[in-house]
Amino acid sequence: MAKKSAGILLYKYEAGALLVLLVHPGGPFWSNRDLGAWSIPKGEYEAGEEPEAAARREFFEETGIAVTGPLEPLGEERLKSGKLVAAFAGESEFDIASIRSNLFEMEWPPKSGRMQSFPEVDRAEWFTLDDAREKINAAQKAFIDRLEARCNGP
Repeated sequence: MAKKSAGILLYKYEAGALLVLLVHPGGPFWSNRDLGAWSIPKGEYEAGEEPEAAARREFFEETGIAVTGPLEPLGEERLKSGKLVAAFAGESEFDIASIRSNLFEMEWPPKSGRMQSFPEVDRAEWFTLDDAREKINAAQKAFIDRLEARCNGP
């Protein structure tokens, strides 16, 4: 069975423009990657857990901020890895200066025998929709399209 992940695409309006919040993965593998490396804050969940609850938990783990407002489902997308990602949208004025991510450990440099800690997320940023489409992992672009359709719909 494919792994499942859930996340939240936060959005806000600034000077009439719709902006979305994306996060950049931490760790040495991602340090020099930009286009296609950004993501919605998300993480895996187990069978029996509600995707929305998992999305809220994972957002908190990756940013240190609890999303308490209502969320709207944006559907699911399958990543190249086979993982199924469920996304939810919520409007918020998230302050990126207050981001505090959980840490993970890995051997670094490889085969060195030394374990180092890295943040799951090393930064967060608000992007216009066009910029977000360039920055986000390609499999997640559909979430931006669905949010745009909702926000610009009738």
